[in-house]
Amino acid sequence: MGFLYFLLIGAAAGWIAGKLMKGGGFGFFLNVALGIVGGFVGGWVFGFLNIDLGMGVLTGQLITAVVGAVILLFVAGLFKK
Repeated sequence: MGFLYFLLIGAAAGWIAGKLMKGGGFGFFLNVALGIVGGFVGGWVFGFLNIDLGMGVLTGQLITAVVGAVILLFVAGLFKK
């Protein structure tokens, strides 16, 4: 059940990140995949910077995954050009 929860948070984060990024990202399915990977990236970045959101589990994980997905979409956009 934890894996499904992880996938749902990542999918939501990818969708949100696609809406936040100028140009809409790379389409729904790739944005969702980047959101799932973005959860790992966001967790690593927040851990590296020693940032603790101190929010509820769902909110904190979603924000972390969105930040990671936005970072990934930005970097992927650099290669897209």
